[in-house]
Amino acid sequence: MKLFEIPRQTVEGVLSLVGIRVGTEEPHYLSTELTGRVQIRRYGPRIAAETTVEADEERARNIGFRRLAGYIFGANHRNESIAMTAPVTQSDTIAMTAPVTQSRDGHRSTIRFYMPSKWTMDTLPAPDDDAVRLVPVPGETVAVLRFSGDRSPRTVESHTAELLEVLRANDIEPTGAPQAWFYDPPWTLPFRRRNEIAVAVSA
Repeated sequence: MKLFEIPRQTVEGVLSLVGIRVGTEEPHYLSTELTGRVQIRRYGPRIAAETTVEADEERARNIGFRRLAGYIFGANHRNESIAMTAPVTQSDTIAMTAPVTQSRDGHRSTIRFYMPSKWTMDTLPAPDDDAVRLVPVPGETVAVLRFSGDRSPRTVESHTAELLEVLRANDIEPTGAPQAWFYDPPWTLPFRRRNEIAVAVSA
C-alpha cells in the first residue's frame, strides 16, 4: 500500500461514518417518480462479482461481503485492486413473495458487488476463490424504494412488502425477485444510511 493512500482511506472512513461516499462509483440509471417513496429506474448492462452463501440473512451478508471484498482487494489471478462501488446487493436464490417468511434453515443468499464501468468480462482478473463468480447483468428496469436506518431482516421484509403493495396499487407486475441494496458500510450512522429495496418490472 502506498503511503499517500493511508490518509486518503482514513478520511474516506471518517466521511463514511456520516454517509458521505467519496469517489464511489454507482451504476448509471435514468429514473421517473412513481410515488413519493418509489422510483422506476432504467439501468444499462453491468458486470457483477457475486457469491452464494447458505446462512441467515445477516450472516450471509457478512460472509458474502468478505469474500467479494477479498476479490476486489487483490485475491485474484493478477493481485490487482478493483475500486469499490455501490450498492452491495443481496437477494434470495429462490423465488420470493412478500412478506418474506422463509425459515433460516437452508436459507441461501446471493451477494453482489457491481464492477466499475471501465471493466469488461475480458479485462477483469479471475477470482482466486472458486466461490466468487463474475457474471454479466443485462440492462433492466427496476422499481426502487429507498429507506434509511435499520437494515435487519425484519426491516428489509417490511419495506419489501411496502414496495410490492405500491406496485400492486399501480398495476405494475414484478418480473423478478426483490433485492436489498446497501450503499454504506455497517459503521455509518443509521439515520445517514442509504438502503433500498429493488425489484425488476416490465420496461
